[in-house]
Amino acid sequence: MTKNEVIQSAFDQGQGIVRLAPNWVPRSFCVPGRRIKLHPDDYYALGGERGGIDERWFSSTTPADNGPLTGEHEGLSQIVFENGSSTEQVLLAEAVQELKGELLGDHIWDEHKCWPMYSKFFDNKGALPHHVHHRDEHAALTGQKGKPEAYYFPPQVNNYGADFPYTFFGFAPGTTKDEVRECLINFTKGDNKITNIAQAFRLEPGTGWDVPPGVLHAPGSLCTYEPQKASDVFAMYQSLTGDAIVPEELLWKNTPADRMGDVDYLMEVIDWDLNVDPNFRKNRFLAPKPVEDMAAMEAQGYIDKWITYKSDAFSAKELTVLPGATVTIKDAACYGMIMMQGHGKMGVWDIETPSMIRFGQLTHDEYFVSESAAKAGVTITNLSKTDPIVMLKHFGPGNPDLVLG
Repeated sequence: MTKNEVIQSAFDQGQGIVRLAPNWVPRSFCVPGRRIKLHPDDYYALGGERGGIDERWFSSTTPADNGPLTGEHEGLSQIVFENGSSTEQVLLAEAVQELKGELLGDHIWDEHKCWPMYSKFFDNKGALPHHVHHRDEHAALTGQKGKPEAYYFPPQVNNYGADFPYTFFGFAPGTTKDEVRECLINFTKGDNKITNIAQAFRLEPGTGWDVPPGVLHAPGSLCTYEPQKASDVFAMYQSLTGDAIVPEELLWKNTPADRMGDVDYLMEVIDWDLNVDPNFRKNRFLAPKPVEDMAAMEAQGYIDKWITYKSDAFSAKELTVLPGATVTIKDAACYGMIMMQGHGKMGVWDIETPSMIRFGQLTHDEYFVSESAAKAGVTITNLSKTDPIVMLKHFGPGNPDLVLG
């Protein structure tokens, strides 16, 4: 079969829902938190020099940027097509270019000509440095797009909080630009102490945060589900995290050549008003919001909640199907999904939540649902008498169902 025949056959086999393979991503500067269900022997499956695997990417057509050792398809999700005894895989990115609006819906394809978001599990044992993702106007200077993102902390993968379950966001109200500028000037002097002027919030499983571009953030050590725009633009503004020195090259990452070494440019990247917002928690904290009346949903056998809803670039839901229930759920847009708990049927597919996965093993816990299938309604049956099905669903931009919160 040709690649295009595999794509069409996979699409037809799933009646508009395609199965995806696990997509593991290592980070040389991170220590795995070991909560993303990899076998204990496999967190360094790519070798010590590549670092530990502390991320799994979902519905991704975005390649990972891990330096010169990055694998050919690292970060790119693959569709699985089983044809009798044979199994073939093809990149989701190639399927998007082949199926276009048939997969994504015309409104996404016509505007973006790609799938412009992805989600991931980020599973680090410690905190990351205080860093920023550029806004569109600054990202464009290096040929990239700005990057909003959001966090949700699924209870199913947060049985422990690891080393630092707190995240620094922005700066404490009253912080001055001169104080921030001094920290950036002192980046090469060891600890530039930028988190001394930041504020940290304790992270709570079952909740999340909205992080617009231009906001400094130092993600804490809960295992995090991260819907985000398809971009890898960033700069690290903290020079020491724990006992680890951050290389100066990461301070200047994604800085245009003619502004290298210019601290004023680093200051321009910061969205100052958002960073010193005295109501930061009120404006950026994400408590789950029921899609409909809770009692009405429970009576039908499910609970559907928005978990990210403050960015038009993406959104996400947590869907729970109660034990023994069969429900048909309609959405107005295509989406990717990952199983968090339970097992059953979704359309023609068996769905299940593995407790442990070997590196390279295929699973039945991740799928991409086309717009036509989502609009027609996806029928889900929970085959357990005691265990709920819980899945997370990530949507692209312009979701017609989303009311920005």
